[in-house]
Amino acid sequence: MPSYAELHCISNFSFLKGASHPEEMVERAKTLGYRAIAITDECSVAGIVRAHVAAQAAGIQLIIGSEFQLEEGTRFILIAKNRSGYGYICNLISTARRRAPKGDYYLSYKHFVETENNCIAIWLPGNESLEEARTKVVPWLKHYFENQVWIGFNQLLLNHEQKQTHMLEQLSQSTMIPLVAIGSAHMHIRARRMLRDTIHAIRMKKTIKNSGFNLPPNGENYLRNIDTIKNLYPLPLITETLTIAKQCTFKLNTLKYEYPKEIIPSGITATQHLRTLIHKGLAWRFPKGPPQKVQLLIERELSIIHELNYELYFLTVFDITDYARSQGILFQGRGSAANSAVCYVLGITEVDPNRSAMLFERFISKERNEPPDIDVDFENDRREEIIQYIYNKYGRDRAALAAAVVTYRPKSAFRDVGKALGLNLEQVNRISKNFSWWDQQSSRTDRLKEAGFNPDNKIIQQLIHITQELSGFPRHLSQHVGGFVISQSPLTQLVPIENANMKDRTVIQWDKDDLAVLGLLKIDILALGMLS
Repeated sequence: MPSYAELHCISNFSFLKGASHPEEMVERAKTLGYRAIAITDECSVAGIVRAHVAAQAAGIQLIIGSEFQLEEGTRFILIAKNRSGYGYICNLISTARRRAPKGDYYLSYKHFVETENNCIAIWLPGNESLEEARTKVVPWLKHYFENQVWIGFNQLLLNHEQKQTHMLEQLSQSTMIPLVAIGSAHMHIRARRMLRDTIHAIRMKKTIKNSGFNLPPNGENYLRNIDTIKNLYPLPLITETLTIAKQCTFKLNTLKYEYPKEIIPSGITATQHLRTLIHKGLAWRFPKGPPQKVQLLIERELSIIHELNYELYFLTVFDITDYARSQGILFQGRGSAANSAVCYVLGITEVDPNRSAMLFERFISKERNEPPDIDVDFENDRREEIIQYIYNKYGRDRAALAAAVVTYRPKSAFRDVGKALGLNLEQVNRISKNFSWWDQQSSRTDRLKEAGFNPDNKIIQQLIHITQELSGFPRHLSQHVGGFVISQSPLTQLVPIENANMKDRTVIQWDKDDLAVLGLLKIDILALGMLS
């Protein structure tokens, strides 16, 4: 019996749809003996860095993809075979997200271009008739994805599956498109079914009782063991999962990232330009000539900066602060960057290295192998001018704010779960005000009684259990307070960009921790009210 690769998994980064963390999905797949697992969140790769870290630790192949539903109704998965395929998926997600309000996406047949065999498409049949599939869906898939198309064959023990199986077999034979087994997992274990139903109800703004057929019909969309898979799927369809997994060679840690180069005058290198600016800065900071102590510090820092290839990062920050100074916008560099003599002579920080004891390793260290982080506070009333300067200089496709993942806290989880279980707002408020989630298990009974509730009541027990599971789940993507990611090539080839709630703001789908894991640099454009 061969192993198995799960090619369709929805994590909780498909907000209020998936009932497991990406890490849980990956670790469970390893425990079950899967060869590989694909995280295919809907029009998103927001959780893929977390899955990447878990896959590296577990020693299992991670396949990167995304699920889409077109306006015409067609559902399918795109999986990246290589770096170009990954860039195609990120660009497609950006196109879909930028066309819609925050939290939504819009994608149609007309938004596609050929992928040159860099992506694999798995069609997820829905209510399409055999004729519609033959004349509309399949020709479109073959046109854009050529011979890299499969039909997803799912077995979730539903009443209509036998009829659909017969249709798919006919379709496969007549179109020469192979079938492949998929599990459409929305949770890593079956025990998350109660949580899955709850978050679906929350998303629809209904109670579980009133959600009816809008909820999944059973609890089969979890990561099943290989013996179960063997009993459900024909062997050739299981083997096809491994055929696809073998073609997917892209790994997230191979992403290469470059800062913009237009800030360097033509004919010179970044190192030469940085030295020229530092020479001017030394003359500005020390009109009578720089002390030897400062010169030694500068040379030592430049050596480390050059060795770690961070010149463009410093030049980009300088360009932004230099613009602020030219516009009379007050700013102040702070944090560990205050330990840098280079930052001082460039005018980014104000700590004089000649009068202070500098510890540059607090800022940049070869041993820590962490990217530098220069925090710059701009006056609050005029920071938006700096933000729009960055957008205008580099374009929306090359500059965006980092995301901030808004997660459920115990109180917000408690309120949403309570409403989904049918409690009224007065009841939810009464319990939340009298119930401390950090209390020990032994004191919960007394606190519930104090609030007027029976701790043995089934709904109350479900409320506590589901709330504990939901706490820490991502709720939606917000924007970082000011962390910008700027790139030389289109940023949409690296990570998708989507609209923020705030006007004229766009954000990537990764937060600061994701960026740190991949070694991608961000520039913090922060605000400080007292500067205004």
